[in-house]
Amino acid sequence: MSDRRLQCPPVLDEDTGRELLERARGERLHHGDTLVADLSQTTTVDPRGGAWLAALAHYAARRKGGFRCEGQQGAVAEFIDLIEPGLAVAAKPTRPEEGFFEEIGGRALKYAAELKEFGGLVIDAIYWTVLAVFEGRGFRWGLLIDEIYEMGVRAVRINCLMNFLLGLIIAMLSAAQIAQFGLGIYVADAIMIGFARELAAIMTATVVSARTGAAIAAEIATMKVQEEIDALRGMGINVAQYLVAPRLLALVIVMPCLVALGMLAGILGGAVWGILVIDIQPENWFNETLQAASVSDVFQGMLKTLCFAIMIVLVGCHNGFRVTGGSRGVGRMTTRAVVMDIFFIIVIDIVFATIFYYILDTSLFG
Repeated sequence: MSDRRLQCPPVLDEDTGRELLERARGERLHHGDTLVADLSQTTTVDPRGGAWLAALAHYAARRKGGFRCEGQQGAVAEFIDLIEPGLAVAAKPTRPEEGFFEEIGGRALKYAAELKEFGGLVIDAIYWTVLAVFEGRGFRWGLLIDEIYEMGVRAVRINCLMNFLLGLIIAMLSAAQIAQFGLGIYVADAIMIGFARELAAIMTATVVSARTGAAIAAEIATMKVQEEIDALRGMGINVAQYLVAPRLLALVIVMPCLVALGMLAGILGGAVWGILVIDIQPENWFNETLQAASVSDVFQGMLKTLCFAIMIVLVGCHNGFRVTGGSRGVGRMTTRAVVMDIFFIIVIDIVFATIFYYILDTSLFG
């Protein structure tokens, strides 16, 4: 560490101050060095010259060094005393590193606050979707029809295509293992049971979360960024009634329909492979499919479908309302909504599997 002295000119004004800063930059100040402004020969300092002294102090601070004035006399000394607070550049406060327990506690508080917000959204959604309708407090029926068309009708083709291809793949893989024992007809059973219980609901929910869940999060997040949400609240409009309830009811209506169509498409995909590749007669294949059909399996798939629909809408709305940071925040929350949707689809499916196979199925316990 050393002092780097700069001889100041007799008159320190805008022009000479700029030259002085350029000379300071040429000194190549190192970490810990002190930049010293020698004012012993300076007789006049105007306000702009004082501003350039402040610029010297900030330059030294950015280089992790110090700054001071020396040799000032008379009016120059009085002027330096007047502007001295502006020459003292405060060090940027360093944020202390969080310990292990502080980090855990901070995350716990953050998640608790988010859970509280989500709980409030759930309560508002239930009230404005179910209770408020019977109380005559109004419902956006026009938007409900639009959302049914957007979420349901426009999703039919991609949903049926995805389930058809999935049925084709499941039949292909099953046949490779079963057909070698001469039991290819039982692929029809596997397709029917799999799509009735799990595959149709899971695939449809994944398609809807990537399509509808992302759209809900992006729309509401964009409204939040553009301050349209604040405008609605300023007009006395309840946001849950206006934005959440129509979307929630629409998806609850269309989701079982999409799953039913997906189930038929998946069964048809499996039939294509079984009839054309395994060479099973169409009549035998579809008879085996109908024999494997069970009301309890279809009921299980449809029941979890309703849970998927409610979860997708609420997660999309929740992330949309929490957006911050402009357009980047919109993209981040949209991605977060889709990831959370897929995670909760798996969690809900695990819960239903546990209930139906380990709690309600008493045969497991002898």
